[in-house]
Amino acid sequence: MTGRHDGATRARFALLLGSLLALVPLRLSAAELDSPATTCMGAERAGSDAGVAAYTGRYLGTWPGQTHPYGYEPGPYAAEAPLFEVNAGNQAQHADALTAGQKALLRQYPAAFRMKVYPSHRDFRFADWVCEAVKHNATEARVINDGRGIAGVSGAIPFPFPKDGLQAIWNAINPHRGWTESVVTDIADVYADGAIAWGKQRFKTLDPGKDPTRRGSYQDTVGAYFMAHYLLPARDRGLVAVGYQPNDFSRQSTQSTWLYQPWIRRVRQSAPVGFDYPVPPAGLRTVDEDYGYNGSPERYEWKLVGRREMLVPYHNFRVNDPAVRYADLVKPSTLNPEYLRYERHRVWVIEGRLKPGMRHIYSRREFYVDEDSWLVLWADNYDARGSLWRTSFITYFYSQESSTFHRGVSVYHDLQQHAYEATYLVNEAGEGWWRLNQPLTPEMFSAEAAARAGR
Repeated sequence: MTGRHDGATRARFALLLGSLLALVPLRLSAAELDSPATTCMGAERAGSDAGVAAYTGRYLGTWPGQTHPYGYEPGPYAAEAPLFEVNAGNQAQHADALTAGQKALLRQYPAAFRMKVYPSHRDFRFADWVCEAVKHNATEARVINDGRGIAGVSGAIPFPFPKDGLQAIWNAINPHRGWTESVVTDIADVYADGAIAWGKQRFKTLDPGKDPTRRGSYQDTVGAYFMAHYLLPARDRGLVAVGYQPNDFSRQSTQSTWLYQPWIRRVRQSAPVGFDYPVPPAGLRTVDEDYGYNGSPERYEWKLVGRREMLVPYHNFRVNDPAVRYADLVKPSTLNPEYLRYERHRVWVIEGRLKPGMRHIYSRREFYVDEDSWLVLWADNYDARGSLWRTSFITYFYSQESSTFHRGVSVYHDLQQHAYEATYLVNEAGEGWWRLNQPLTPEMFSAEAAARAGR
């Protein structure tokens, strides 16, 4: 009797000890944040022999030579010359540092697509409150509701040391970005014959969880509000879309959207929008490709492939320069490579494979996510046959107005149609250039606001 009792006690003790030991790595990881070896975002501070820069974090919101409180700046590295160029002739020498999409573009457009690689820099940092939020999440954040939601403090990534692909993709869905944005943005859809169809929007967003003055929760209902007021093409002029995307997709799986339709002068709630819904005007990308990836992760099995050193778009100030005209920037096949900057950085590679029984036009997706910011820099998307179909990249610059990295032009290549979309173009927007972290309220994103904007 005693032996059986002692055996049961030992079993319970072993189970308890195992549970406690399982928590040790979590606590150690949290302690390692913002240490001599690791940044507050969980990135390695050290550089590499191959050319990744060591992290300095010496700039917050400003840098030597910065002259305006908002608007375009050339950035601190404008005088640098490229170290080398990757092109169709030498891509084999750099194959280990290229994505499948980059290789495909080099092959498909040998005369047009080139990658000018500059010195690597890791000099910009986030505000202290962002780091504090990450430290809190390191011990408290968790995935809930069958993977469709997370618990934690909003405004910063939930998992600085991700243990699997699902945690990693939640980081990519929720990196620290600006609290609000307002812009007039142009859209260029460039087709195989060189023809360009133009779109134009007045666009703004509000992400309450990233408000620097308050801390929110990833269980708050609204993740982000948005408004898009269509100015071009002419057939859509006056159309206004407003709505929000939830934080927890177990409550609402897609965006809630209201449309003001000028031809009937009414606001109507639209059908749910999300996943592979094609983005107008050309449908060359899906709704969940904004920022590389956004929305619910529920349709894919996620794998954290690991960290790799890659050549990725980075510190792209110049591509947004108002002095650069669209006629020189938006070229057949791809953007003019003279205005793009690539650097060697460590990225997290995240792979998503479509779950059995789930529907999406992409069967597999690969994301290359900056270790310092958790922003998706490059994405490769595969069709139902497993062939590479579309490849996209986002040109981020560091904003003095918001003290965050912010998206510039985003480029979505359709390799099968030999076409691409360049969106969030701001060069010729004039007074409509990006404004960030300016106060906005939820009332500005209501159905009533849509009706007012469209009249």
